[in-house]
This record gives sequence, C-alpha cells and structure tokens, in this order.
Amino acid sequence: MHSSLYKRWRSLGFAVLLSFTAVSLVQGQDVYKEFNTEVAGEYRYFFNSGNYPNQHQNYFSIKIEPELLLEWDDGRQQLNFTGFLRLDRDDRRTHADIRELYWLIARNNWELSVGLKKVFWGVTESIHLVDIINSTDIVESFDGEEKLGQPMVHFSYVSKIGTIDLFALPYTRRPQFPGSEGRLRTPFIIDGSEAGFESGSEEYRPTFATRWSNSIGVFDIGLSHFYGNGREPLFDVASESVFYPVNHQTGLDIQATTGPFLWKFEAIRRDNKFQEVYALAGGFEYTFSNIRDSGIDIGILGEYLYDNRDDLAISGMDNDLFVGSRIAFNDTQSSQILAGAIFDLSKSTQLWSIEAERRIGSSWKASVEMRLFEKVAREEFLLYALRQDSFAQFTISKFF
Repeated sequence: MHSSLYKRWRSLGFAVLLSFTAVSLVQGQDVYKEFNTEVAGEYRYFFNSGNYPNQHQNYFSIKIEPELLLEWDDGRQQLNFTGFLRLDRDDRRTHADIRELYWLIARNNWELSVGLKKVFWGVTESIHLVDIINSTDIVESFDGEEKLGQPMVHFSYVSKIGTIDLFALPYTRRPQFPGSEGRLRTPFIIDGSEAGFESGSEEYRPTFATRWSNSIGVFDIGLSHFYGNGREPLFDVASESVFYPVNHQTGLDIQATTGPFLWKFEAIRRDNKFQEVYALAGGFEYTFSNIRDSGIDIGILGEYLYDNRDDLAISGMDNDLFVGSRIAFNDTQSSQILAGAIFDLSKSTQLWSIEAERRIGSSWKASVEMRLFEKVAREEFLLYALRQDSFAQFTISKFF
C-alpha cells in the first residue's frame, strides 16, 4: 500500500519531470517570458456556531498563486504553469497544488498538450453538469468551482464539421476533505487520501474522454463522453468514507444567442454499477445593456435544475429553480456583482448567494462573497450537514 505522503507528492514528481523536459525543449530558442503572482488575504465569518466540535466562526487564510508562461517557436509552443498555496486555520485546507503545468504545441488545425491542466465544459450558471475532466478541490470550494490540476494528454483537432477533443487521463487526483476544525463538511471526518475506488487499479485506472463542439448559426453545441474513474464521490455513511465508481457519462451542452437573450442547456446521463443518473439544467440570461446611458449592463438569469437521484443528489439540486442577476458596471475598475438564489420546488430549502468584486488601482482587487443556507430540509443528503454554515467572505488581492 502506498504511504499517504507518497500519494500526496506523486503529482509533484510528475510536474518536476515535465519541467526538466520543457527546459530541454527551449534551450537555444528565442523565448518570451511572462510571470505574475497573486497574493491574497481571505477572511471568512460564519454567522452561526458549528454543528460539530472544534469548529470556529472566524477563519483567516493566505493564498499565493504564481503563474508562468514561456512561449517560443513563433508562438507555436508554450509552457504554462499555475501554482497554488493556501495557509488556513483548518490544517486540511492548508494545502498546495499545481493547478497547471503543461507543454503545448500548435500546428495549423491541431493542438497537443501534455501535463497537468484544467479544462472547463459547460454553459449554465447555477451548476456545471457536463464539467467532468478535473476533480474538485473540495477544501477550497464546496460548490465545485475550484478544480485540481489533472494529468492528461489532450489532442484537439479543428475541422469543417467542428472541433474534436480527445483526452487520455492516466491518473485520478484524490481530493482532500475538510478536517475537524473545518466548516462546510460532513458530520464525520473523511480522509481523502484513503478514498476507495471501484477499480482494482484505483487511481491508476486509465480514463478517457472525448468532446465534439461546433457553432451552427446561433447555437454553440458540445457533445461529450467520459469513461473511467468518476469525479463525484459516493458516500458510505456506515464506514464514514467515500469511494469513486467507474462511470460512463454522456453530456450535452447548448447555448443559443438571440439578441439580448442567452439560452442555456446542459444534460447528462451517467451510468455506473451503483447508480443510473439523469440530470439537466436549462434556462436563460437576458441583458439590459447600457442602462440610461450609464454604461451599466444588468442581466436577469433563470434556470430549472433536475436530478433523478432526488434527495441523494450531492448538489441538492434535484427539482429546483435558480433566479439571479448579474450587474456589470463596465468601469475602469471592472466592478461587477452576481446575486442569486436557488429554491427547492418540493421542499423548503433555499440557497442564497452574492459575489462582488472591484479592482483598486492597477494591482489590487477586493471581493466579497456571501452564502446563506436557509430552511434546509432534513431530507437533503449533504445540504442538511451544512445548515449552520452560512458565511460571509472578504478577500483582498495584490498582483505582482
């Protein structure tokens, strides 16, 4: 059995090997270099005492996120690196990761990239059903927005009938879960490094994915299939652990642009030994542009969410309605606000959220985030564990 320490540093070893390979590639080349770093201080205040012992209401953390771009061969080859470090009161949320470290080569109508990379699929606002390539960084964000770097070989080919993307994913990252002092967690402490897999090869089982995408008139269409270790864990309450099944997942995402309307739709079918999942999300975004010649754009959003797992859906979005608004001030400070709420149509559960950000000067940014869990029904599988975890978060970032 591999030691926990070995499991934690395997991706780093892969990244170091790729780095030495990339250095050998650029020797003797005319290389363009770009290096940036974000250093951020974050304060989270939870409005209620925790459900479980050792939890706190005040959490302060520091994030460091460096980025490096090397470009040569007349821009046809690149090395991209994004690192991540978080220092937090919860020792499980104190973690480091390589978000991206990959070599890319582009030739005419194809691209090939090798390394750790983040790939996003999807169009809807409230949930990203089809987005499955990367594992979620669970200690960083409970809503699935933050992802771990995924080792991969990614080949993309552009043709007259659309773009074909092929993925070979040799290794599955094991996300970590909050510790005993962490908030936004289950009643029991989960050690992500000991998570189980249905496959006998565990995280080393090869995983494959493909996606076709094209623009046809007003429609942007994506059709994808994924086969291998799942990215969403199944919870075993009896053993207080999680495991990852082998999934077949077929996904469809469509976005249509008709004047001020954006029509959005995502749907998946996921099959494994334990579940047959059907889920969809669909709706619209309507934008009122340049309100009274102020330059301000206001978008109105509405989406319906369905998941046939009912109360066992990890997201809790089994028969729900999302409504929200996006305000873009289009000013030199790039000020914007996104606010919304999700209402369960068959239970009392309500999820409220607000996100706002604004640049300060040329190298600072301030942001505010608030999440409220209201009237959470006891039947909700995971959301009921988070019912005391409404919070406000304040972040100030400096860019170098």
